[in-house]
Amino acid sequence: SENPIDRLKPFVEASTFNEPSRFTKFEQEIVLKPDDILISATDSRGVITFANSKFYEIAGYTEGDLLGKPHNIIRHPDMPKTAFKDLWEVLKGGNLWCGIVKNRAKNGGIYWVKAMVFPCFKNNVIVGYLSVRQKPSEREIRDAIDAYRRLP
Repeated sequence: SENPIDRLKPFVEASTFNEPSRFTKFEQEIVLKPDDILISATDSRGVITFANSKFYEIAGYTEGDLLGKPHNIIRHPDMPKTAFKDLWEVLKGGNLWCGIVKNRAKNGGIYWVKAMVFPCFKNNVIVGYLSVRQKPSEREIRDAIDAYRRLP
């Protein structure tokens, strides 16, 4: 999948929006280990139907607590709506989306992930989504912050 920062580049370059205070608040960061893999599945509306134990551990929830909850329960307010609009447009088109995302843990801490999200089909109809997330590089995080500050 194309890097979403590259995909969003024309919007970033054309944008007059600038929120330099975004991503500047000190928040306790949970840093993923290189071998951490967070997996979740949702139905077609984005409601969590499965989450692996590593996802629960990093997000700070008790196993089972996330089932039936909207996946955006972990969305951090610094993340621009434009990034998620891009995600949903790509996914609803039946394609894989890959991106860098800042999430919020239950305790208010934050963690960055490189997410690969793809639609799941049954009889050529999207019935849900699967997300596999791992530790992003420092460069990927810096590039995402630079772009996301310029997107509403």
